Amino acid sequence: MRYLPLTSTDRTDMLSVIGASSIDDLFVDVPEAARLDGPIRDLPMHASEMAVERHMTALARQNMVAGEVPFFLGAGAYRHHVPASVDHLIQRGEFLTAYTPYQPEIAQGTLQMLFEFQTQVARLLGTDVANASMYDGSTACWEAIGMARRITRRGKAILSGGLHPHYVSVAKTMAKYTGDVLDTALPVLDAETDIDALIAKIDGDTSCVVVQYPDILGRIADLTPLADACHASKALLIAVVTEPVALGAIRAPGEMDADIVVGEGQSLGVGLQFGGPYVGLFGCKEKYVRQMPGRLCGETVDANGQRGFVLTLSTREQHIRREKATSNICTNSGLCALAFSIHMTLLGEAGLRRLAAINHAGACRAADRLAKVPGVTVVNDTFFNEFTLDLGREARPIVRDLADRGVLAGVSLGRLYPGEDALANGLVVAVTETTTQDDVEALATALQEALA
Repeated sequence: MRYLPLTSTDRTDMLSVIGASSIDDLFVDVPEAARLDGPIRDLPMHASEMAVERHMTALARQNMVAGEVPFFLGAGAYRHHVPASVDHLIQRGEFLTAYTPYQPEIAQGTLQMLFEFQTQVARLLGTDVANASMYDGSTACWEAIGMARRITRRGKAILSGGLHPHYVSVAKTMAKYTGDVLDTALPVLDAETDIDALIAKIDGDTSCVVVQYPDILGRIADLTPLADACHASKALLIAVVTEPVALGAIRAPGEMDADIVVGEGQSLGVGLQFGGPYVGLFGCKEKYVRQMPGRLCGETVDANGQRGFVLTLSTREQHIRREKATSNICTNSGLCALAFSIHMTLLGEAGLRRLAAINHAGACRAADRLAKVPGVTVVNDTFFNEFTLDLGREARPIVRDLADRGVLAGVSLGRLYPGEDALANGLVVAVTETTTQDDVEALATALQEALA
């Protein structure tokens, strides 16, 4: 709870400086209909600090806590174990900042961390280079579309039906102001991805094809034929990874010739945190680096021949002329990038591969068990740690029912695609190393009871 030290006299003095007679004067631009007509109903005008704390604690206890019940939610944000050492290390004085120094070379520790982060991300995504992070996966996805437009000088982007609908929504919002034409589609509740359909859509106006890997239903496709088709038409392939742990088990998109690979880094080192802040990953081929948004840190030697780190490339509008900038994104997610980098360092390559194997094995066991529930069909024939169930009836009320039984069953496609009847029966289920066999059994039992 915030402590507000200002007195009435302090407020009056501040208002007089700016020529306002009251606090209400600061809200004159808000339409009258949108303003409160009096005190908030059912809320007392005053309460003690202890009373407010007790009330808010009681309200918070009405939430179902992810770590206290069987938990199968994913679809872009995943509950993984974050070692206690991550939180300890990010709070050390050398690192603790949510922001970026404006004279970066005086903060060699921060620059070295970002350099290590870039190296890890580039190796993970299979790209030549990676930047110092972005806000989150969805904004990184849009920045990649804009980057493809600058490189190809074309304005038509083809978005896979398997791309997370929230990412599509962000792209649509931004495209309103750039004129980009977005060719979008819905996913089909089927084991096959839409790679062939995407290839058929590519034409001479296409700047890029955007595909999620694994996609929103958890399906995994070989991106090589799509990359070949894009390049044959001088378009770019953009791959979106929302679950980076998957890349400990499956081929990186860059190894399948994707030109730009973006992603959400939350799974490594960053908790669910009610939806943010998260950290965007962005990598590309070296020949496109000057069109890459954000910042790039590099390694050098100083006048004494000692190793040092510098801000190598920064094409954001804060540093150069606005019309020459590649992006108006003005910062990176420094603290979340630090947590990502520390978790990756603790895991190492062998640890990441072992973590990925544990995730996949758990998901396979869960899929096998849930497939035995009468009325339930596993849609996927390929997946990493997330797959889609067809429940044979609308999934959204089933999810509500199971929550009342103390099981957070997954993300219903009806929630992600409201009003789309063809997807209403779909339920996306995620399994990580935090999921126990008892959790799976609890889900299967509750699902069988709810569908009976």
